[in-house]
Amino acid sequence: MKNKIMDATAIERALKRIAHEIIEKHTAVPITIIGIRTAGVFIASRLADYIRQFGQVPVQTGILDITLYRDDTALRTGRAIVRATEIQFPVDGAFVILADDVLFTGRTIRAALDAVMDLGRPKSIQLAVLIDRGHRELPIKADYTGKNVPTADGDAIKVVLAESGSGEDAVYVMQKGG
Repeated sequence: MKNKIMDATAIERALKRIAHEIIEKHTAVPITIIGIRTAGVFIASRLADYIRQFGQVPVQTGILDITLYRDDTALRTGRAIVRATEIQFPVDGAFVILADDVLFTGRTIRAALDAVMDLGRPKSIQLAVLIDRGHRELPIKADYTGKNVPTADGDAIKVVLAESGSGEDAVYVMQKGG
């Protein structure tokens, strides 16, 4: 069964709230947001736009591909597609905010942390996610969360964003057996 838990308005509201929280807590400028491919890139871009709009502070964004850092690549079928990491600024000494759509087990974020650390040594790394669904396997927690969504173990969260070509913004819980 597919259950819509957020529409475009709810997503916009959540991301605007996160942007305000980042502005309040983040004193370093420019604010540095790195999106984790794929949906995290769209989240990072929207957050950067809202931060520029509300805080009128400079924001630099980057794109991080974590394919080679994942610990589950062997479990997936087919070949892994590695895309470019696009970060045009030094991460050494930066206050980095990683952005992603869903925080689940923590393994994606662990891979992202490894990838960022290979690029340099940031002063700090924070995490902003649209959805935190629980079920952590690693001790990772988001600093900025749009919505906490309790899910059953076999459920899945599907984030659909207009930038991906879908034409809509929505978040669905795909329940076990549906």
